[in-house]
Amino acid sequence: MRLERTIAGAAAAAAVALILGGCAADPAENAAAPATAAPVAATCVADPHEVATTPLPAAATAPVDDATAAALDEAAAAGFALASAPGAVVAVQTPEGTWTASYGDADPAAKIPMTADVHHRIGSVTKTFTGTVLLQLAEQGALSLDDPVEKYFDGVTDGDLITVRMLLNMTSGIASYTLDEDFQAALFADPMRVYTPDELIAMGLALPQKFEPGAQFDYSNTNFVMLGRIAELVTGEPFATVLGELVLEPLGLGDTAMPSADEVQLPPPSSRGFTLQGTPDDSTDPVDATDWNPTWAWTAGQMTSTAADLLVYGRALGTGQGLLGEDAQVERLTSMAPKGGYGLGAGCLDGWFGHTGELPGFNTALYYDTTSDTTVVVLANSDIPSGDCTDSKTLADDPGTEPCMDPAVRIFAAVSTALGHTFTPLPKS
Repeated sequence: MRLERTIAGAAAAAAVALILGGCAADPAENAAAPATAAPVAATCVADPHEVATTPLPAAATAPVDDATAAALDEAAAAGFALASAPGAVVAVQTPEGTWTASYGDADPAAKIPMTADVHHRIGSVTKTFTGTVLLQLAEQGALSLDDPVEKYFDGVTDGDLITVRMLLNMTSGIASYTLDEDFQAALFADPMRVYTPDELIAMGLALPQKFEPGAQFDYSNTNFVMLGRIAELVTGEPFATVLGELVLEPLGLGDTAMPSADEVQLPPPSSRGFTLQGTPDDSTDPVDATDWNPTWAWTAGQMTSTAADLLVYGRALGTGQGLLGEDAQVERLTSMAPKGGYGLGAGCLDGWFGHTGELPGFNTALYYDTTSDTTVVVLANSDIPSGDCTDSKTLADDPGTEPCMDPAVRIFAAVSTALGHTFTPLPKS
C-alpha cells in the first residue's frame, strides 16, 4: 500500500507505505492498493496438499553450486544497479542449496558496506506473521475465523456481519486509518511519536465504511491492527509474547522481533534507511528515516528481521510446516479472493506466495515459489522507486526507462528470472 498526499501549508508529498504482495481489484481507484495482483487460488497453487507436505531436502541448507551462485549474483547485481537503494541483501533457498549475497552500502555516509546479517524493518511482511498467529489460534479453538468482530470490539459498524476472516482477507470494508488526515498530519509532523493500537483502531473505525462487508477488496491497515488486538484478547498476553510462543520460538527466529515502543532502534548490525517520503515536492534528496518510530504500523507493519530468519520463515509461510497443520495451510493457499486476490494474510501471483513490505527507508520482498520449493528474500535500505514512474517520486538522476518498481521488488523480479520462474508485479506508477 502506498498512500500519497500533500500536507497543507508544508508543500510536502508524504507517502505512508506498507507494501504487500496481494492484489487490488482496481489500483487506479484504490489509493491504498497493493503492489501486485494475484489470480484466484485455483490458478495460483496447482497442488496445495503437495506444497503443504513436501519435506525440505537435506541439500537445501548447503551452498548452491558455483554456476547457480554466479547466475544468481549476476541477476541480483543487475537488479540492484537499476534500483534506487544504497544497499541490498538477497537470499535464496532452493531444494539444491542456499545462496546469500549483499550489495552496496549499509551506511553510505560512513562508507560501511552492506552485510548479509543486517537487521531490517520488514513493513507489511509483518501481516504474514499476524495472519499466521490468527490461523494458529483458530486451529487451537481459541477463536473462529467466522467470529463476528462485535465479539471483540464495541461500536463497529456492521460488527455483527464483519468476521475475523474478512479482516484477514481485506474484505471487511473497514477503512485504513492511514487515510485519516489527522493521522497523516501528526505522523509527518512528528515521525518519532509513539502510537497505541487502540488509537489506530479508533481512527480507522471513525472513518466511513467503504462498502458492505464481504462485497469488495480494500487493503486496510486497520484490519491487521484489529487482528493483533484480537490475538491479545483471546490469549490474555501481549501480541509480542504470543508471536514469540507460536512462531518465533518454534522456528528458531532469534533475530526477528516485534519491538516495543521504547525499543524502536534497530539492533546491530543494521543499515541506514533512506526515503523521499515527507520531503518537499521539489526535493529529490533522500532523508534518513532509520529511527522513525514504527509504532504507527504495529501488527500491520512494525516487525524487524534478518535475511537468514526470513529465509527460514518464508518456506514455513509457504508450506505451513512448523506453523500450521495441513488442512489449515491448504485453506490458506486456496483462500485468495476473486475480488482482490488477497488471502488470509498473504497474496499469491502465479505460484509465488508471500508478501512485500515497506516502511519509510526500507523495502522487503519475501516469496515462496510453490512450483519449485524455492524461497527468496530481498532487503533494501530504501523505499524509493525507480524507472518510468509517473506518480511516485524518484531520484533526480533516475533515467526512467525501466518499468517503475520499488527496489526490493525490482531485485526480486530479476532473481526470479534467473531461477526460471519470473515474478511480474503489476506496473507501478
